[in-house]
Amino acid sequence: MTSDTPIQERVIRGTGVVPGIGYAPAAWKRERVQDLGPTDPVPEESRESEAEKIVAAAEVVGERLEQRAGAATGVASEVLAATASLARDRGWRRAAANLVRKDGVPAAHATSRAIATFIERFEKLGGLMAERATDLRDVSDRVIAQILGEPEPGVPVPSAPAVLLADDLAPADTAGLDPELIVGLVTTLGGPTSHTAIICRQLGIPCVVATSELSPSAVHTGDLVLVDGEAGTLTVGADEAVARGLVEAEAARREAIRSWRGPGRTADGEPIQLLANIQDGAGARRAAATQAEGVGLFRTELAFFHTDSEPSVEDQSEIYSEILDAFSDRKVVIRTLDAGSDKPLKFASMEDEENPALGVRGVRIPLTGNIKLLTNQLDGIAASIRKARGEGHSPAVWVMAPMVATVDEARRFGDLCRERGIIPGIMVEVPAVALKARAFLKYVDFMSIGTNDLTQYAMAADRMAPQLATLTDPWQPAVLTLVAQTAAAGQETGKPVGVCGEAAADPLLACVLVGMGVTSLSMAASAVAPVGARLATVTREQCRAAAAAVMDAETAAEAKELAAAALKAAS
Repeated sequence: MTSDTPIQERVIRGTGVVPGIGYAPAAWKRERVQDLGPTDPVPEESRESEAEKIVAAAEVVGERLEQRAGAATGVASEVLAATASLARDRGWRRAAANLVRKDGVPAAHATSRAIATFIERFEKLGGLMAERATDLRDVSDRVIAQILGEPEPGVPVPSAPAVLLADDLAPADTAGLDPELIVGLVTTLGGPTSHTAIICRQLGIPCVVATSELSPSAVHTGDLVLVDGEAGTLTVGADEAVARGLVEAEAARREAIRSWRGPGRTADGEPIQLLANIQDGAGARRAAATQAEGVGLFRTELAFFHTDSEPSVEDQSEIYSEILDAFSDRKVVIRTLDAGSDKPLKFASMEDEENPALGVRGVRIPLTGNIKLLTNQLDGIAASIRKARGEGHSPAVWVMAPMVATVDEARRFGDLCRERGIIPGIMVEVPAVALKARAFLKYVDFMSIGTNDLTQYAMAADRMAPQLATLTDPWQPAVLTLVAQTAAAGQETGKPVGVCGEAAADPLLACVLVGMGVTSLSMAASAVAPVGARLATVTREQCRAAAAAVMDAETAAEAKELAAAALKAAS
């Protein structure tokens, strides 16, 4: 319902994950179908046709999602295509049909029960698999609505700009948002590294998550609301003149982003490499067409997800050559396989683990057993470098190992790389590495801080758990302290330290990281321009002032406020 009475200004706080300002009437997400209809058993003679309803509905949903995937780009397209595949998955469809055929369970109820079983399995696995549970839940809601002839749940299509409010959004819903109509997104759940945050960042939609006080009774559809994606606030009943002024400033910020051309540097000319995170050749080619100066994170495991056996050295070399071809003579940082935990690979077999996030993943797989898995990958990388040089190119290829926790692991990895003429580095994801960074830098030539996992392990909070979004915020003071210690070790040893987690895509946090001494920032290619435009407005000294300010913070919100205040005071 729409409120017709004046609304006193109220501020609802959450975690800002995509900076920007949105000011428009609120619009709540359409809820899922609650009434699945009668539970009476379906007569024997009607069960086959009832089961066919599930197949037909799933096919309609899959086709609809596939069409939206074709019209989208980047991460949005990938997410929609993956969700379309889930809609057509034979596993849950077979289980649902069996419930109809054997027990006479009506189609809508059978769909709900069958998919719920798969969701439970995914949630037990945690990590990215738990996020797939969100996708499956979305598929269930869409298929059930189709079976019952109800409107598809999810995002309404407003006729005028609106701020979308929801408990959470399925990735498929987020991927289909129109930035011209949805000028802000606020959810009660979600986190800084969720698909919702990543896709909103790509689309440039201001986004705030983890707003526990948000509800349909607190904010009504039609209420004028102001979203501040940097401050992490939703203001109801904001002063209109103030809000309009912020919108005008936001328009100027967006114009600065559109006109920014790089390379990355501060207002006083200090260089800071702005790089792209990629996962395959197609992503590399898209990133190469942006202002990204190279690749700061090539996630090699994502290129191998659909293979049953380890790719040969030759096959791997072809994959890496695609990346080097796209970036020619520019910097490319390749991460060796980060398999295990939430990224299981069929050819990197591991026994079931009680706690996979703390188990055999990343560099632990080859260094504790299958060393050929690592040496074959390094041989493939070396071969791609030789090929590029043979074609007259001079790529700057660096290779880093994930999930390193001990100096011995760093030493062994460094030796293997140097035997092949490759520049070695390691990821800083385990707090033990940040605490002893100087010791690790004796044996490798660079470090790259993966803030997503570093935050998860420092705060003992699953980064995919929406209920823990405040804990997995990279602005957490303890995490910032670990980053600062690592960057300081890099400066003392004269070795580069970069950041390749989602934190690098936050323009305000990017200023803080630069002030700490971070030498490169790697992010989704779509975030390069916003970060570059923000850095171009501040000096290195201002960044240092912001970095010093956050060291006094006791909360993530306070750290963000102190950084913004320091930059404003120094301007």
